[in-house]
Amino acid sequence: METTRTLGRSGIEISALGFGCWAIGGEWSDADGQPLGWGTVDDEESVRAVRRALDLGVTFFDTADTYGAGHSERVLGRALGKRRADVVVATKWGNVFDEDTRTLTGADDSPAYARRALTASLRRLDTDHVDLYQLHLSDADPDRAAELREMCEEFVREGLIRAYAWSTDDPARAAVFAEGAHCAAVQHRLNVLQDAPEMLALCAESGLASINRSPLAMGLLTGKRAAGQPLDAGDIRSTPPAWLPGFVPGTGADREWTRRVDALRDVLTSGGRTLAQGALAWIWARSPYTVPIPGFRTVAQAEENAGALAKGPLSEGQLAEVDGILGR
Repeated sequence: METTRTLGRSGIEISALGFGCWAIGGEWSDADGQPLGWGTVDDEESVRAVRRALDLGVTFFDTADTYGAGHSERVLGRALGKRRADVVVATKWGNVFDEDTRTLTGADDSPAYARRALTASLRRLDTDHVDLYQLHLSDADPDRAAELREMCEEFVREGLIRAYAWSTDDPARAAVFAEGAHCAAVQHRLNVLQDAPEMLALCAESGLASINRSPLAMGLLTGKRAAGQPLDAGDIRSTPPAWLPGFVPGTGADREWTRRVDALRDVLTSGGRTLAQGALAWIWARSPYTVPIPGFRTVAQAEENAGALAKGPLSEGQLAEVDGILGR
């Protein structure tokens, strides 16, 4: 397969696989103490993993200002260093947080805050521009989103960003941003267990890249998490919020979800793939617009995920086999 994609209608070339930088932000929480990170992290290992990914052909990195309350952006900026020009960096705004206490404190959908947030992200990333700037409030009011779309167009004119997108699972909301000349993508959930046909149709119709968060279903599709296996207290999956299916508070992965993963194992691990590589291969086969962005915390995870590029997408027959197994 082609190992590169064009980022929607922007003309920007990226690797067909991106890396999501939520986990490398480390621990953070909301005001009530609910964990929002993936547990403890080793920043030096994160830096090595980013650089290893670059060496293996990954040129697209997706973060957010709120991941680790600013920490993910700082780690990514340090890891990229002088290679910043070789990569495409995406970040997000809309959430308000306290860097000192590493807590999420609220949300702000005002155009004025968008500019303050962008200025702060540029400083943490140690760069003069963001390649893709994404609204991180999935259920923001569409009318306000239209104002923010125009604000993003202003950022493009000023050279602060190259393109923009909305991180949302609602195709109607994504369509509001798609009306903008420099909207290049929509970031949405997509994995073999959670399809998104309406959003993929919108991307095809509007010429947008489909940036896929949770491509490995928050780790369920790595095959490394058994049902009932507990998670660290600082891991969001240990006390999963309502929007995070597949995990049970205090007991880890849901047994029904792990049963589905086991049923898919043979088809996904065809061609010498690991289970995670097969899950990424399904996404590439699902649509030519897709760009999965699995998370990572170690060099080994970076190598495994990047290794999926050489193995390419599943076949049409394998796609149909997956649908049959899942009863779709």
